[in-house]
Parts: sequence; C-alpha cells; structure tokens
Amino acid sequence: MKHFLCFLYVLFFVSNVGCVSAQNISSIIDRSSNQEAFWSVTVRDDTGRILESLNSEKAIIPASNQKLITTAAILDHFGSDFRYETNIYGEGELTGDTWDGNLVIKGSGDPSISGDLYDDDRYYGFNIFLGQLQDQGIRKIEGNLIADVSLFDEQIYPKGWDWYDFSFYYGVQISPLSFNNNAVDLEVFADGGIGDKPRITWFPDSTDYVEFVNEQVITNPNIDYDEYYRRELGENRIVLGSTLPQAYYEDESLSIDNPPLFFLDSFKKFLLKNGIELDGFLVVSNKKQDISSLKVLATYRSKPLSELVKWTNKESDNFYTEMMIKTLSADVSKQPGTFEHGIEEVRNFLFGLGIDTTYVQMNDGSGMAGGNFNKTSIISDLLVKMQDHSEFDAYFKSMSVAGIDGTLQHRMKGTPLYNNFKGKSGFVTGVRTLSGYFEAKSGKEVIVSIATNNYISEKVSPIDAVHEQILMYLYNKY
Repeated sequence: MKHFLCFLYVLFFVSNVGCVSAQNISSIIDRSSNQEAFWSVTVRDDTGRILESLNSEKAIIPASNQKLITTAAILDHFGSDFRYETNIYGEGELTGDTWDGNLVIKGSGDPSISGDLYDDDRYYGFNIFLGQLQDQGIRKIEGNLIADVSLFDEQIYPKGWDWYDFSFYYGVQISPLSFNNNAVDLEVFADGGIGDKPRITWFPDSTDYVEFVNEQVITNPNIDYDEYYRRELGENRIVLGSTLPQAYYEDESLSIDNPPLFFLDSFKKFLLKNGIELDGFLVVSNKKQDISSLKVLATYRSKPLSELVKWTNKESDNFYTEMMIKTLSADVSKQPGTFEHGIEEVRNFLFGLGIDTTYVQMNDGSGMAGGNFNKTSIISDLLVKMQDHSEFDAYFKSMSVAGIDGTLQHRMKGTPLYNNFKGKSGFVTGVRTLSGYFEAKSGKEVIVSIATNNYISEKVSPIDAVHEQILMYLYNKY
C-alpha cells in the first residue's frame, strides 16, 4: 500500500520527499507509457555545472525550444529597446485636401501590425497611419498605393516547412510588410438546423480578398467536431469542410497568399471606411524605391523588442520568429534579408558565447521545419550563459510561467512548480520539449532541458506528465 501511494503522489506531481527521493530520471522514464520514445535530459546549476544527464550529447529535434536560441540572438543584436519603424512616404504634393501622387509604404519587417500587443485592436497600426494622414489634411489620394518589400528576398517560407501547415496561422508566408499576422480570422457559428451550413464571418471585415468555399455541415449535437480547412496553394480560395455539432462555435486564423498585397488591400478599404478616398492601383514592388527625396507622411513604431520577444516565446509564435530572423539578416548584411543568412547569424551568436555549433542544425528560426537538430546539453548551456548577458532580464521575462501564461498556462498547477518554472515548451509531431529555469526546494537555481523524440501518440499529455515528474524529482532533490 505504501509503494502504491508513493506512485500516485509522483503521478500527480505532489511534493513528497520520501517518495521522490527514491527515484531518478531513468526510473521515471522507465515507467512511462511511451517506451518507444527517445529521451534526453540535461540538468545544470546556475554556474553551468551538470547535475544530472541522460543522453545529453545525443542529437534531438528541439521543436519550438529553437526559439530560445533565435530570440537570444535577436536580443543580442538589436537590444531590448529596439523598435521597428514603418513609414508611409509621399511622392507628390498636397493640393487642398488631395494628395496628388503615389504613397509608398516601406516594409520594415515589423510583425506587430496586428492586435497581438494592443488588446486585440487589430487596426491599431492602421489607426496610427490614419490619424497622421488626417492631421496633414489628406482626404483624398490621387495615385497608387505602393508596397516596397525590398527589405527581404522573395522566399516566403523557410526551408523544411510542410505544405500541410501553409493553410494555418502557424505556417503563414513571411513578408517585410504584413498585416494581422498574414491571416484572416474566421468565425463559424453552427446555429442552424442539422444538415444546414453553419454561418461564417471573418476579419478583416469579411474582406473579399479571400474566397471561402463553405462546404461545412451542422451535425447532431452528440457528434464530435471534425475540422477541415485548406487554402489552395498560390491562391486565396479557402475550402471549409468541417462538420460541427449543432450550436458549436469555432474560430481559426487561416493564412493568405501575397501578404503585401493583403496589407495594401486591407489598408485601402480601411482608409475608404474612414473618409480617405484612393484613386489608383495597388502595387507590390520587390525593387527598392528611391525614397531619399520623399516626404514622410505617417510613421508607425512598434513596441520595444522586449515586448515582441515576450510575445514570441510565451505564445510560441512562428511568424514573429521568422520575421525577426529575416530582419536580423537584412540589418547585418545591408542586403535583402534571407532565412539562411539569419540562421547563420544565430549560429555566429552561439559561437561567440563559446558554444560548439557542430550539432546545431537549423532550417528555420522557430523550430517547425524538418531537419532541425540540437542537444539538450547545448540548450541548457545557452540558458546558463544568458544569465550573464546584458539582455537577460528581457530574455527571462519572455519565458512562459508555469500555470500562469503562454504555452505553460495550464501546466504544473497545484505543484511547487506553479509560478516557479519559467521556460519554453516545444511541439511538432512526435516531439515534445521543455527547457527553462526554476528554484528547487532548497532555494537552489536549477536549469533544465528535456526532449522527448519519436513518441507514438496523438496526445502530448502523457509526455507532459513525465516531464513534470522529472521536474518534481529535481525540485525535491536539489
């Protein structure tokens, strides 16, 4: 009976020194239900000394733990106070209330022209532009609206992204001029009768930039929801084929094709709705526009980089990550930013910290691509070394807090790790990772990186349970 109760305490992550101290990492894993999986664990103290390890020097797929590396390099290069600046330039002159000439919007690589950091006010950036144009007396534009997207090269996806993901918010196209995370936000209301099509609306304002083919069906309330969304490649035609139980509500952000044109189309409609007419074409130019003699008519400045990195890590945002890695490339090279060069700069940053990058294979910055490899020993070493970095405060604050926010919001509640563990989770099919910092029972600072690869399960909860058992074992031991 005593052993049975001890096992239950561990299973539900209850702190019990007598039970947990009798275990070790290997024994916890040996009792897991995923014996087919490969496990790697590296545990360090705040000086970097390895306290425990299991397969620490074996290659693992890091999934979104890769963002810990990318965002560290971004903070190192730009600093936490850096702000993106997106300008609208006027090519022409103001006659009365009419701007006679083109407007050029130069893409800066800013991922935040959306509602993410503004209480879901997705027109926040557009309102900034609008107010400044109105302040100058502009009520009509007789000219074209031009997007200068020369800051990045024309590759819209990182190497190794799966075509299946291209329909969804986590696999959107990357462009230096982007709006609403390059996605439309769909809402589905199954408020009709069984066999009917559900009602749909979408943001921006049910725009006709996309075409929805609504083949969805309302089913019996006792039948489970079955999701199906697919945007046809190279188009803005999105097929909806889900079956939804009666009275069900669903929302999903779905990717669009040609982000800069989406920006221009959305901005033109926004201006028209708010009293500024535009007679002209929407033009996307990969050629760098000569803006040296043009007047700045409006400017949008992002929040500090520390806030963008916080969103990136807490929410595990692939779009923000890839936008920033291309911005890094463009800023260093003074050439159109590329994924490959941005990754090279991230690896250079690691090398500068004294980390051997031989086993750091990166095809993207976010960790979603196939072909990414790393080691838990390297990830944990980075977390140790970042403690002495001038941007550590911003870096540390970007971590999810167990039981509180981000991707760890619903984890580790009711345990001593609640509001204690700060870190980053990661997931791609067959991969679950977790790395971060926590204070052990003794007050000792512990830094850990855990990776589970090649597990066969549709659910991550059994893997998460084992990760948290390992953390509880470490919490009690140290």
